[in-house]
Amino acid sequence: MKKIWFKAKRYGFGWYPATWEGWLTILIWVVLFAASTIIFEMNVEEFLNWHLIFVFIITVLLVYISYKKGEKPGWRWGNKQD
Repeated sequence: MKKIWFKAKRYGFGWYPATWEGWLTILIWVVLFAASTIIFEMNVEEFLNWHLIFVFIITVLLVYISYKKGEKPGWRWGNKQD
């Protein structure tokens, strides 16, 4: 049985951190995002190009980790009463 780092949201689509590993993954994403604004602080055109590319890459990586280490994704509409 695999350890789940991210639980599925009750409403909508997506995940939220459920363990310290999940929170650490989110913290690393936030640090990389914040660092990229400092590292890529150049003129506006270069900043937008490189910063957006970097943010896209780390976001895709975050979604991939959430998919691999989280519950099965899908639209949810709360607890179903049968």
